[in-house]
Amino acid sequence: MSKVTIIGNTTWGNTLAALLSSKRTAVKLWVRSEGEVEKLNQETHSYSVTSDIGEAVDGADLVIWVVPSQKLRQNVVHAKNYLTSSMILMSAAKGLEMDSGKRMTQVMAEEIAPSLRRRICVLSGPNLAREIAQGLPAASMIAAQDITVAERAVGLMYSPEFCLFTTDDVVGVELGGALKNIVALGAGMIDGLGLGDNAKAAFITWSWAEAISLGAALGAKDNTFYGLAGLGDLVATCVSTLSRNHYVGCELAKGRSLEEIAASMTQVAEGVYTAKAVHHLTQKLNLEAPIANLIYRVLFDNLPVIDALAVFNKLTKSGYKPSLANLR
Repeated sequence: MSKVTIIGNTTWGNTLAALLSSKRTAVKLWVRSEGEVEKLNQETHSYSVTSDIGEAVDGADLVIWVVPSQKLRQNVVHAKNYLTSSMILMSAAKGLEMDSGKRMTQVMAEEIAPSLRRRICVLSGPNLAREIAQGLPAASMIAAQDITVAERAVGLMYSPEFCLFTTDDVVGVELGGALKNIVALGAGMIDGLGLGDNAKAAFITWSWAEAISLGAALGAKDNTFYGLAGLGDLVATCVSTLSRNHYVGCELAKGRSLEEIAASMTQVAEGVYTAKAVHHLTQKLNLEAPIANLIYRVLFDNLPVIDALAVFNKLTKSGYKPSLANLR
C-alpha cells in the first residue's frame, strides 16, 4: 500500500487526504497542534491525523505541502530533517513568496538537501476543493523537472474522478496557478461594479495576455498558459462563486476595505500576496505589467476600483497589447 503525507490542515489539504485515502492509500494528515488532532478525530474520515511531523512523514512515498504560500517555507523547514531520497516532494500551494517573488518549488529547493531537489514537483489546475470533496470530476497538472518524478506522482495519486497529466514546465505551471489569482481579483471587481459578463470577458482577455507575456519573460512556456494549469484554472477562478480571489475583488468594488474583507474570511485569498510579489518582481527585473500593477494599487495604495477601471479603459484604448516585447 502506498503512503502519502499531507502537510496542512487546509480545505484543500483535507480534500486531498479524503480523495487519496478513498483509493486504498494510507494517508496521514499533519496538523499543528493536538487540539486540531482532537477536533478532526471527532469527525468521520478515512485518513489518520497527527501533530508529530516525524510520525507523519515516516515511510511516505509522497509528501504534499498544502499550505498557504506565505507559510510554505516554514513548513518545509519543519519537515526537512525527516525527508529521504525515496520520497516525492510536492507543492500544492498556488502563489509566490511575497518578499522574494520566488515560486514555491524554488522555496522548497532552498530549504531541503541538494540531493533531494530533483524529487520536487508541483500540483496545479482548476481544483475547487468543495467540488472535489463532493465527488465531482476534475483534472490537474503535475509538473517536475524530471518527468519521471511527475509520472510517479500521477501513479500515487490516481483516481477516476481526478485526472492528472504531466509536464516538465514547472515554471509555467506555477506561474499559471499564481498569476490567475490576480486576474480573478480584477474579474471580481468587474462583477462587483455590476458591469456584466462582456466587460469581464474583455478584462480577462487582456489580463491573461499580460500574464502569458510576463510568464514568458520569467522562463515559462507559452502553451502551458493555454492548458489546465493556465486557462483551465483561470476560468474556474474567475467565474466560480467558490473562488476566494473573485470574492475579494467583488467586495472591494462594493467599497469594503481589504482589511475588513480579510478579517471576515477563514481562508487565504492568494492573489493578494501574489499581487504584491509581482509588483516587487517587475520592479526588480525592470518589467512592465500595468494591469497587474492596477490591481496592486487597488489592494495596497487605496486606489478606488472605479478609478482603476478608468485607467484600464484608457490603457486598452491607447492600443496596449501585452507582449514579450512590451515587457522588456
